[in-house]
Amino acid sequence: MDFKKTEEQELLLESLRELLTREMPESYLKECDEQHQYPTKLAKALVDNGFSLLGIPEEYGGTPADILTQILVIEEIAKAGGPFYLFTTAMQIDDMLTFGNEEQIRLTMEHAIKTGDAAFCLGITEPQAGSDDNAMLASATRKNGKVYLNGHKTFISGADRAPYILFFTRDVNAPNPHKAVSSWWVPMDAPGITIEPIHKVGTWVNSACDVYFNDVEVEEKDLVGKEGEGFMNLMKNFEIERLALMAGCLGWAECAFEDAARYANQRVQFGKPIGTYQLTQEKITNMYVKIENMRNMIYKSCWEKDNKISVQISSAMAKYYCAKACNEVIDDAVQIFGGIGYTSDHRVSRLWRDARVKRIGGGTDEIMIHILGRAILKQYK
Repeated sequence: MDFKKTEEQELLLESLRELLTREMPESYLKECDEQHQYPTKLAKALVDNGFSLLGIPEEYGGTPADILTQILVIEEIAKAGGPFYLFTTAMQIDDMLTFGNEEQIRLTMEHAIKTGDAAFCLGITEPQAGSDDNAMLASATRKNGKVYLNGHKTFISGADRAPYILFFTRDVNAPNPHKAVSSWWVPMDAPGITIEPIHKVGTWVNSACDVYFNDVEVEEKDLVGKEGEGFMNLMKNFEIERLALMAGCLGWAECAFEDAARYANQRVQFGKPIGTYQLTQEKITNMYVKIENMRNMIYKSCWEKDNKISVQISSAMAKYYCAKACNEVIDDAVQIFGGIGYTSDHRVSRLWRDARVKRIGGGTDEIMIHILGRAILKQYK
C-alpha cells in the first residue's frame, strides 16, 4: 500500500493551511477557549471555502472525497492546534442523508451549508447508560395520534447551539434488544425540553449539556429511519467517526510535539539547550515514535476502508492506541515546557486539557479492549 499523498490532496491541504493561517491564529483560539465560545467564525470560513462538506454527495451540495482525504483535513486542522471536530459535520450528517426523510434532509443541509455545523446534536448518553446503551431509559409513548418523549440525556455536545436533536429512545418490552432503539427528530425549542450546561475540565469551546424531555410531543413523521433500528443506523459510520477522532488526536500530538521540539532546541539550562540532555532526548524520541505509530495505524485503517476491507479491528485498535498515545505525547510536551506548559500562556496546556476526554468519548479504552479482545480471539477459533 502507498500512503503518498496525491497531487489533489497536497493542493487541498496547502489551501487549508493558508485558510487556517488567516482565520485561525492562536490568539483567536485562545480567546474562544477563555470565553467558552464556539468558534463560529472558523466554522463559517471552513464552509465558505468548501471544506466542511467534503465527503457529502454533490446532489446535496457537497464534494465527494475518500475517507483518507477527509482524515487528512481533520489531522491538518488539529496539527494547527484547532478544534478539529468542526470538520466532522459531514460524517455526522451522512447518517441523516441515508436514513432521514426529505424534510429532515432538507433542514440538515440548509443548516450545514449556511453555518458549516450540524443541524442536530445526538441525544444518546444517559446518566445510567454511557457505554451500556441497553440501559437506556428514554421512552416514546403513543397517545391520541401523537408520540410523547420522556427522558434525561447527559453530556450532549452542542445541545445549547443545535436547532434540533436526534433523541434516542428504547422500547424496554422489545423482544430483540438489538432492535429496541429508535431515534426522533425534535426541535430544541419544543415545549417540555430543558437544557442545563455541564462544566467540564476541557474542550471549553464545545459545550456539553444535560437535556431533559418531559412529555415532548412529536409526530410519527419525526421518526428517523425505521422504528427499532435507531442504534443500527447510528453504528453505520461509528468506525469512521472513531478514525476521525483519532486523526484529531494525531494532529494535536503533532502540534504539541513540534512545539516541544523547537522549545527543547531553544531553552537553555546549565549553559546548554535542554535538548542536548539525554532525558529530554528520550522524551522527544518516544513522542516521535508514538506519532509515527499513530499515523501509520490511522492511515492504514483509512486505506482499508477505502478499499472495502473491514476495519472492525483496526478502527478499534486505532481508537485504543491513539487516544492513549496522544495524551502521553502531550503530557511529555508539558513536561518539556516545564512551568510555562502548565499555564494558559502556551497552547500545550489547552491541548493537555482537551485531549483527555478522547479516551472516554467515542468508546472508552475499556470498551475498545472489549471489542478487540472478542474480535481477535474469534480469528483463532
